[in-house]
Amino acid sequence: MTRRPPQQDVDESKLRVGEPKTYAAGVKGVLVSLQHGLDEMGAVRSAQTLRLLNQREGFDCPGCAWPEAQGHRKLAEFCENGAKAVAEEATVRRVTPEFFARHSVAELAEKTDYWLGKQGRLTEPMVLREGSSHYEPISWDDAFALVGGALRGLADPNEAIFYTSGRTSNEAAFAYQLLARSLGTNNLPDCSNMCHESSGSALIQTIGIGKGSVSLADVTHADLLLVVGQNPGTNHPRMLSALEEAKGNGATIVAVNPLPEAGLMRFKNPQNVRGVVGKGTPLADEFCQIRLGGDLAFFRALGHLVLAAEDAAPGTVLDREFISSSTSGFEEWAADIRELDWDEVDAATGLSREQIAHVARLLVESKRTIICWAMGLTQHKQSVPTIRELVNVLLLRGMIGKPGAGVCPVRGHSNVQGDRTMGIYEKPKENFLSALDAEFGITSPREHGYDTVEAIHAMRDGKAKVFFAVGGNFVSATPDTEVTMRALRSMDLTVHVSTKLNMSHVVPGRTALILPTLGRTERDEQAGGTQFVTVEDSMSVVHRSRGRLSPAGPALLSEVAIVSRLARAVFGSSHAVPWASFEENYDTVRDHISRVVPGCVDYNPRVREPDGFVLPHPPRDSRSFPTTTGKANFTVNPVQLITVPEGRLILQTLRSHDQYNTTIYGLDDRYRGVHDGRRVVFVNPEDLSALGIADGAMVDMISEWPSDSGVVERRVKLFRVIAYPTARGCAAAYFPEANALVPLESTAETSNTPTSKAIIIRLEQS
Repeated sequence: MTRRPPQQDVDESKLRVGEPKTYAAGVKGVLVSLQHGLDEMGAVRSAQTLRLLNQREGFDCPGCAWPEAQGHRKLAEFCENGAKAVAEEATVRRVTPEFFARHSVAELAEKTDYWLGKQGRLTEPMVLREGSSHYEPISWDDAFALVGGALRGLADPNEAIFYTSGRTSNEAAFAYQLLARSLGTNNLPDCSNMCHESSGSALIQTIGIGKGSVSLADVTHADLLLVVGQNPGTNHPRMLSALEEAKGNGATIVAVNPLPEAGLMRFKNPQNVRGVVGKGTPLADEFCQIRLGGDLAFFRALGHLVLAAEDAAPGTVLDREFISSSTSGFEEWAADIRELDWDEVDAATGLSREQIAHVARLLVESKRTIICWAMGLTQHKQSVPTIRELVNVLLLRGMIGKPGAGVCPVRGHSNVQGDRTMGIYEKPKENFLSALDAEFGITSPREHGYDTVEAIHAMRDGKAKVFFAVGGNFVSATPDTEVTMRALRSMDLTVHVSTKLNMSHVVPGRTALILPTLGRTERDEQAGGTQFVTVEDSMSVVHRSRGRLSPAGPALLSEVAIVSRLARAVFGSSHAVPWASFEENYDTVRDHISRVVPGCVDYNPRVREPDGFVLPHPPRDSRSFPTTTGKANFTVNPVQLITVPEGRLILQTLRSHDQYNTTIYGLDDRYRGVHDGRRVVFVNPEDLSALGIADGAMVDMISEWPSDSGVVERRVKLFRVIAYPTARGCAAAYFPEANALVPLESTAETSNTPTSKAIIIRLEQS
């Protein structure tokens, strides 16, 4: 392999389309990982970092939140996308003040996220002053003074918005929410609002805690796994190893998705002979190619059939003892589900009744069932009712709180779950705020703050003045791109704590700051010595993460240091919170966490255990359910059929294989056969024929959103059509390119998550 020069910006004229893959990983995955490491880090640096990735004495992957095995770990405990994520962060390329002197903000705004990210690591604080065309250097002291003055000068603390992404450590997240609440606001929107907020909302209502109930050992010992609305081959590749192990133990796997996904067809594990020279392991025994938005009807049909099996053989199917002792609402649910409208199921799902009946038989026969899901379920109008309904199906046979069974929402971003545990939430519980106030002698606000969608509304409507983001790429992660851009540009001040350049930096407020921070891979030296941070994985395990590389530049500060110094600039040195001690030694932060956050008693000694510790989960641990009824709740969830006008399709946004969230690693989606480009839309060949559009044609996509004043249209231009075996009536395109089509007003019931999997569009040939 040779080291390749830095990539140029995207030239869509070079886009090539080949055949989709029928397997994931394999030797190709290893070679791609090595090439990315070589391109970004060089050979020596690649060896230094990858050997420590997801190891006990190393650092947690900055990509997904899939857990590591307890006990023995493999020498290579990472996947292709984890290697890409590390290469992006540990790159030897640098964005210096000279770079900003050469490029105006207007020039940078014409670039793509891909090009911006490939320029390298940020090295010094930069400021864009009002009326200026270029970012210029600023000292840390002056930067903190600027932000501190802006926050102190607000007429109302709720004019500040504090956003964060999932890569923030537990220590930084705890300090960050404490800063916001000390200021007097609960405006703490985060990336959870746009992904698994629907999961949390539904699970809190049904089982009393908004987290998954299973462990990695449960996954590998389940009899039946339903993988719904999820593409683990790209988004959580290490999950494939767990599914492979489950298959080896005799599990049956059912994939439910509009698109066939290579990773769920066959897995060629590069860490065993079968994956290198053999055909790999077939994973999904059944593929239910469901229409977008049909999952609620699907789970209602499954519940109806499981109940019918019990009616046919009383006492042999349902877990009557569990239902009687541990659940509420069963009779109301059963009365409703017995009246199932099969025509409605047909129209919503597009599945045959025979296939649905087969999956129902698998549920009846299974002794240990897990349902896994991701954003394919969470970004619809009826996402929360859908997840409540899948819980109903599990409750029927007592599949929560027993080994090898339960709910498994697969969180996307590393530590996105930890952020919420640490208090990054716009609707905090009273017990958390009371504990915070008692610990620090402050008075936290009780008024709910803005979630992500509400924050965009507030900025757009002039109700917010300062936007502060720790991590993430707000512009590219959020819906309704043009509205979001205008909202950010209306701010008096925007601040981004970042490791690398992204689109949000070139959509500035009247004054803007970029504050460079340490990455997960880097050594964190403070006055109290070398520090480590902690994170929580998708299955509630809290563990250490410690980088070993020298920082990308001498001016970098850690996220904890940035938050602590900003707090001192806002509140002064006599504030009740010991901010200076937070920065000096993160054990101080963790000591406070242990007295405030439920389940974190003795945080410091427990997190120093080799595998960390598992947070309590009452439904899993003792089959106790902290709901309003004190039991697990059956719920009635009627279907609202999606009306699709003639000649229209339902669009979902998704990731390519060469990206993680908004970070674009490269221009290939080799599992779907796309190379050297991203502006594509996948459409079923029969739909293309009906629309009179040829495979390979160039089209504009126009979304249609009904409003009081008529249908509002949003347009993105020049996308290449790819005939692809997605479900009839459905289409797919990559985000962030297609985010502009998602109306800000189109959100899920209860969770307010943008409906990025349910956009009504038409195609017009360009």
